[in-house]
Amino acid sequence: MALAQLPRRRSVTARAQAYQALREAIVAGEFLPGTRLSENDLAETLGVTRTPVREARLRLREEQLVEAVPQLGTFVTPISVRAVEDAQFLREAVECAAVRLTAARARPGDVERLREVLRRQEQARDAHDFDAWFTLDEDFHRLLCDLSGRAIAWSVGRRANGHLDRVRRLSLPVPSYLAEMVEEHRRVVDAVDVGDPDLAEAALRHHLRMVLSGLPRVRAEHPALFADDEEDRV
Repeated sequence: MALAQLPRRRSVTARAQAYQALREAIVAGEFLPGTRLSENDLAETLGVTRTPVREARLRLREEQLVEAVPQLGTFVTPISVRAVEDAQFLREAVECAAVRLTAARARPGDVERLREVLRRQEQARDAHDFDAWFTLDEDFHRLLCDLSGRAIAWSVGRRANGHLDRVRRLSLPVPSYLAEMVEEHRRVVDAVDVGDPDLAEAALRHHLRMVLSGLPRVRAEHPALFADDEEDRV
């Protein structure tokens, strides 16, 4: 992906669009750690005033994806292992609770919606389209939460997921990773389909923990993108 002028959409505020565009650029690695995010330059690129960019940067600071350095500017942060582990802890707790409810209440039409996302994921896998895959992965997990009847489960977890999402995105080119993810998702959907909350929770918990199991490899392959151990302990 590449940062570009935002489309004019009445249903979405310029602030929300600017935030989403900048967050996606950081997660996708378009903006590497240490990149200075100039308010003026970003406003010109996105085709908005400085105010939406300023507000988006503040939100990204809350998620620890950027940091403000006095007299120097706002910069993209390195990936923090501690932040990844914290986000994984929260995500596992919330999504596993949600999927139990989904398994207990999902109807055939709901399961078909999940399987349709799976079919589109297979297409993205076969095309090696990492951007499409990442979006569809988000769609899958959001739908699992939404079908629980507790849509807040997705929004709460997402606010802490910035560094985790960066690791997830870096994992996509790993050989056989996308194929494994499709099968992991299929096991979750199969458990939801038969209405078994215990099986659905176990399948999703195993799936979510794969990010942490692959973290050492991702960090070894991209050491410049990560904070050092000392910085993680601050």
